[in-house]
Amino acid sequence: MFSHTAFVGVGSNLGQKRDNCLRGIAALTTCAHSRLLNRSRLYRTEPVDYLDQDWFVNCVAQIETCLDPFGLLAVLQDIQKKAGRVQDAIRFGPRILDMDVILFDAAIIDHPDLILPHPRMHLRRFVLKPLCDLDPTLRHPILNQTVQYLLDNLEDAGQGVVELS
Repeated sequence: MFSHTAFVGVGSNLGQKRDNCLRGIAALTTCAHSRLLNRSRLYRTEPVDYLDQDWFVNCVAQIETCLDPFGLLAVLQDIQKKAGRVQDAIRFGPRILDMDVILFDAAIIDHPDLILPHPRMHLRRFVLKPLCDLDPTLRHPILNQTVQYLLDNLEDAGQGVVELS
């Protein structure tokens, strides 16, 4: 039944950030269409791009799903909406719950609604570090580099990531 593997980035910087992330993963993986294979550690992460906001809590969930990439995206958007996320007033601004498809099998998609692999994953420590928790040998389907290599070669400026205890 579950024929696809996906990695979903999860983050929050409003309210009970840790709980928001864990509830988002639970909402995704307690449905019949997806099951949790693994979850990275939780990290406290410095905001990127829009800096005038609180730090985030981020992690990555590895799931198996019977959904296609667009179906998974629709489910994630519904979970975010049910968590109280409204249309973002500021791009990369504060949010109660953010869930993004980072990788879906080895799919490469360039569509107005979905780009895979996630177009900024290789630039984001808050994505690469949790991905390395799950599988440091995982390869970016376009760059053909491991996530560990991408993390090791990422510039350090402005991307604080601290493991939560």
